[in-house]
Amino acid sequence: MKTLRKQRSTLGFKGGAVALALSAFAITACQTPNDTAGTTDTQPTTQQPATDQQATDPDDANIQVGDLAGNLEDYLGQSVSVRGDVVEAVGQNALILRGDGLFGGDDVVVFNATGEPIVLTEAGATERLQVTGEVRQVVIGEIAQQYGLTLDEATYGDYENQPAIIAESVALAPEPGEISDNPEAFYNRVIAVEGEVGEQYDNNTFTISGAGLFGGSDVLVVGDQANMANLGDDFEVVILGTLRPFNAAELEREYNLTWDDNLRQSIESDYGDESILVAEQVFPLGR
Repeated sequence: MKTLRKQRSTLGFKGGAVALALSAFAITACQTPNDTAGTTDTQPTTQQPATDQQATDPDDANIQVGDLAGNLEDYLGQSVSVRGDVVEAVGQNALILRGDGLFGGDDVVVFNATGEPIVLTEAGATERLQVTGEVRQVVIGEIAQQYGLTLDEATYGDYENQPAIIAESVALAPEPGEISDNPEAFYNRVIAVEGEVGEQYDNNTFTISGAGLFGGSDVLVVGDQANMANLGDDFEVVILGTLRPFNAAELEREYNLTWDDNLRQSIESDYGDESILVAEQVFPLGR
């Protein structure tokens, strides 16, 4: 694992793009800390209608992904996965997320129910997050008890009876160019990457490409076969996963890959010196 070149901070906004007083949202399936900061405009993960999008993981089959343009209240009781910029921290257990066109342009309150603290960095590698969780009407006492959070009335009382996302997983959502310019900054960090499915080597190995992603080069994606099901060529996807250096032996051991000698040699030749993405969740966005 390479050392990050960014300096972490645990104290909150000090002007433009500095840190929030939180410790990094992490995708609980990976138990991997993340860091980010800042406020800028962003885009939803896709232009496709949200009701048409489903994750490949059966447990995530009802997660709505994409251009969620209605009011947040329209999604009460539903699980969503959205991308936006961190505007500000709300105490130690929530933040405000904003995305251009997301939920009609309204700011979204996100409560951290990941079970991990949130650490955002000074001059962080990215300013965007991909947040996945249920939209609920806020009942402070109920949320505090259910998730073991300390939610005092003075800090969180204004959000009582308001809709919010209860985040069960959060990933960094860097721009493709940010990853290309400094991939080591994202190593062993859970990130959200959008791209188009390219070559499919087998049931748990394929490539994605995207404008500006690694200088236009394809990115190798590996992971559990259950997360890769039903992906067609040219599918647009959002992948939540971990960026790491390519190491064939480690990947085959950890993910039960069944590459034969010819496939292994081909992949090593093409991607042996590249960063690859280990997928934990894959959300198809359509063609």
